[in-house]
Amino acid sequence: MTILVTGATGTLGRHVVGRLRRTGQTVRALTRAPAGATGLPHDVEVVGGDLTKPQTLATAFDGVRAVHLLGATGHDHAPLRTGPQILTMAAEAGVRRLTVLSVDEDGELEQAVRDSGLEWTFIRPIDFMSNALGWAETIRSTAEVREPYANRRTASADETDVAEVVATVLTGGGHAGRSLVVSGPEALTPADKVSAIAAATGREIRFTELTDDQARRQWRAEGWPEEGIEFMLHMWANVPGTVARVTSSVEEVIGRPPRTFAQWAAAHAEAFRP
Repeated sequence: MTILVTGATGTLGRHVVGRLRRTGQTVRALTRAPAGATGLPHDVEVVGGDLTKPQTLATAFDGVRAVHLLGATGHDHAPLRTGPQILTMAAEAGVRRLTVLSVDEDGELEQAVRDSGLEWTFIRPIDFMSNALGWAETIRSTAEVREPYANRRTASADETDVAEVVATVLTGGGHAGRSLVVSGPEALTPADKVSAIAAATGREIRFTELTDDQARRQWRAEGWPEEGIEFMLHMWANVPGTVARVTSSVEEVIGRPPRTFAQWAAAHAEAFRP
């Protein structure tokens, strides 16, 4: 069967595409900018389309039996509002199975998925380990990470583990009607992650905790808008305890424990070296 992967050039999508191809699946990769879709396997069919504009998806579902669907669009991660139209198009084209990278278990898209009649599974990563790449430039140049709220803990998941969960569900089913919260094997603070990166690179890297006012001054100097600064401070001051919850989803679905952040850091060590 052909499997359609939306957001195919994103953090998760490209790993889903790669995993599906390594298991011999026929893959169609959907992206808003197909001309720039570099790094995907050469034998993947790349098609253009925008999930916020269902009219651009007229042929994307032709011959497709399973779909990985983004639940949010754009850099602002706005919830996908065109879900009902997309789901109708998919069902009419013969799609039977669906994984959804879900952002809100009770959102409009999620309700439309439940009402679609398709075999669906929500995939809800707590956080991606790859978000630590946002520190890469600073670590390379200063060997330091400076952030507020040092005690916040997240059970971040390796994006390749999440991709393997998605690919396994798409090809094998068995988790219909479930919401799989995907985590790593441990809940870590930012300082814990910095220590793991230091060990992986063989460098001394400091973590410095900032006060709110120190963070405001630093982020203003970096060009952040005021609303963005206040949003981040509020979010980090009110991190829900659920993001530190370690789940069994990875082992349930793919039969092995999730990768640790130390393993992720070792695989990405070059990104943090000068």
